[in-house]
Amino acid sequence: MNCMNCGARLTNSDYCPECGCDISVQRKAYQLSNLYYNKGLEKAEIRDLSGAIDLLKRSLKFNKLNIQARNLLGLVYFETGEAVSALSEWVISKNIMPDYNIASQYIQKLQAEPNKLDTINQTIKKYNEALKCCREGNEDVAAIQLKKILSQNPKLIKGYHLLALIYIKNEKYEKARRILKKAARIDKTNSTTLRFLKEVDEQTGTATKLEQSRWGRKEKPVGEEAVQTAYISGNETIIQPPTFRESSVTATLLNLGIGVLVGACVVGFLVVPAVKQSINRSANEKVVEYSNTMASQSATLDELNAQIEESQATVESAQQQIAQADEKVTSYENLIKAQEAYSEGSYTNAANVIQNVNREQLSVEAQQIYDNIYNNVKTTMFRNLKNDGVEAFDREDYATAIDLLNRAKEINGEDYQVLNTLAHAYRSQGSNAEAIQVFQEIVEKFPGKRAESAENYIEQLGGSAAAQPEDGAAEGSSDAAGTAQGEQSGSEDTSDTGSEDSEE
Repeated sequence: MNCMNCGARLTNSDYCPECGCDISVQRKAYQLSNLYYNKGLEKAEIRDLSGAIDLLKRSLKFNKLNIQARNLLGLVYFETGEAVSALSEWVISKNIMPDYNIASQYIQKLQAEPNKLDTINQTIKKYNEALKCCREGNEDVAAIQLKKILSQNPKLIKGYHLLALIYIKNEKYEKARRILKKAARIDKTNSTTLRFLKEVDEQTGTATKLEQSRWGRKEKPVGEEAVQTAYISGNETIIQPPTFRESSVTATLLNLGIGVLVGACVVGFLVVPAVKQSINRSANEKVVEYSNTMASQSATLDELNAQIEESQATVESAQQQIAQADEKVTSYENLIKAQEAYSEGSYTNAANVIQNVNREQLSVEAQQIYDNIYNNVKTTMFRNLKNDGVEAFDREDYATAIDLLNRAKEINGEDYQVLNTLAHAYRSQGSNAEAIQVFQEIVEKFPGKRAESAENYIEQLGGSAAAQPEDGAAEGSSDAAGTAQGEQSGSEDTSDTGSEDSEE
């Protein structure tokens, strides 16, 4: 343990051997940090992830340099599906201790599996969309989306909670109970999981057992018994034989004719209408079936088109999130390089590298490191941006010149060469409104000949600048370049002297 005042190595004494500072409070804070880390490790081993996160945060509150606690917190975040939070903790850990840090292996392993990282980013995006659907009242769509999310990222605790909440609202308590049991297997003591289970138990009147149990139940087949009854009179059955009576040929023919006539009437009045009715009914059923099939296919086609549009939007969102994650990692890596260069006394290299750091992507601790480096190398950074911007203007690369000179202007807006070259770069690019604005700043900040020259350019741009011939425009551009180059030597002398004083 090192002294928080002078950084000297401490002994068993309560006072620093170098500066004599009382380090009893620091020692107590470090002991509490280690105590909370040990308790958090015990919680993580029994999958009490919520309790582990709370204890590890307390450990870091007492000692933010506790590398083991920070790495373990990242692992717990990753186990609950929070990959972005886990990556942030590991990057901070790597920044604090670059060498012999297992966080480097975690980051490399995560970056070596871009498909897995892409899947996690997609599930987070889909979860946000499902949450939005719930707020808009589309619980059915949200439930379908959440099922897909949990199949891709089965560790996302928030997804289980939201799906269970939808089931509880729709009074599907058994489904909610099954979902919450899955969430409890990931994090046993999550307060949200236990609160939802209590609500389900109160509604169903059945206590939930989190231990997995298996049982089987056989259904008895149900059969029907056929009972046959017969009436027997005595021990014998007497069947009387039929009696026959002879008939004449005329009577036989008459009977046949009457039978044919009766049969024709039956066919005409009963069979034919029934057949027609059956044919018509079958035709109507076919028409209804075809209509239903076409409607179902049309609905399926609309649903597929909607899924295609949703998939395209999801892919674009995932690509954007991946780009943001890459930018964040790049910013941290450039910050580490700038810190190393600054520690070695190479302020120029530190200034070149820190230009590529996006401060908004950094955490609070990393922003403090950035501000410390920036405040010490901003003069060198200003000089580099200014020189590069002037060189880009000389190459007629006006877009690059505008970008570099605007960044230099943000650091020092009182440099005449920066303002003058920027104004002429805007003018040469055709951005007259921006050029007039910069020329107006020159008029306000540099009275005299420089202000008069700027006013002349303002009159040209506000008057007939668009109608000038190409030869005149070219001459104006060369005059602007000459003016910018003519002022370069004096400005460089002052900026270089300031930067050398800052570096010393």
